[in-house]
Amino acid sequence: MTGWTAKRFWKDVRTEAVEGGYTVRLDTRPIRSPAKRPLLLPTPAMAEAVAAEWAAVAEVVDPGAMPVTRSANAAIDKVAPQFDEVAGLIAAYGGSDLLCYRAAGPEALAAAQEEGWDPLLDWAARSYGAPLVTTVGVVPVAQPPESLARLAAPIRAASAFELTALHDLVSLTGSLVLGLAATSGAFEPETIWRLSRIDEDWQAAHWGEDEDAADAAARKCRDFLHARYFWEISAPRP
Repeated sequence: MTGWTAKRFWKDVRTEAVEGGYTVRLDTRPIRSPAKRPLLLPTPAMAEAVAAEWAAVAEVVDPGAMPVTRSANAAIDKVAPQFDEVAGLIAAYGGSDLLCYRAAGPEALAAAQEEGWDPLLDWAARSYGAPLVTTVGVVPVAQPPESLARLAAPIRAASAFELTALHDLVSLTGSLVLGLAATSGAFEPETIWRLSRIDEDWQAAHWGEDEDAADAAARKCRDFLHARYFWEISAPRP
């Protein structure tokens, strides 16, 4: 957040429709990104969310309390200038998707993975024509190239703002399928997050929960749910 004004100087915060999107003004000044680019937002909903974060500033600007602003800045300053690279990083998760690697045991864990993950793989096969191969263990298994290409198509078609959200949805779960499912509207975000944590939750249930690991998981969950919200406000949805 280098370059941000440290203390509140503005009295009024308002959104404004401009050419190409929406902006937020602090009094008369339009907000700019840390790289000094115009904070041009794609939807009224995102503009209102950013405005609400700035209006809530009491005295000192705390970027940690402004997640929508931070994500919008990332989309403008980081993702848009290197869109193809970011899209490629996300698409690569399809080749090593979490859902495709199953435990050899214990039997209860393997059964939980099968019960939770098989329906999502079936959904990807139906929705994208992209069946994936599962295996037991961690030795890499080759996936059908046509399936990987079909899963990559919606990534390449996303906007920089949507790609910013999708990056976190995929990287936090370790699964391209789960990330895409989170954007589909067919599943509750909390369900997707729970499915990404089957291994960790099983370990905690049987061996006890580590406090630091639990705190880290809670932070990741908050980040995941924020990414899902940011996706929702990145474009008009039916």
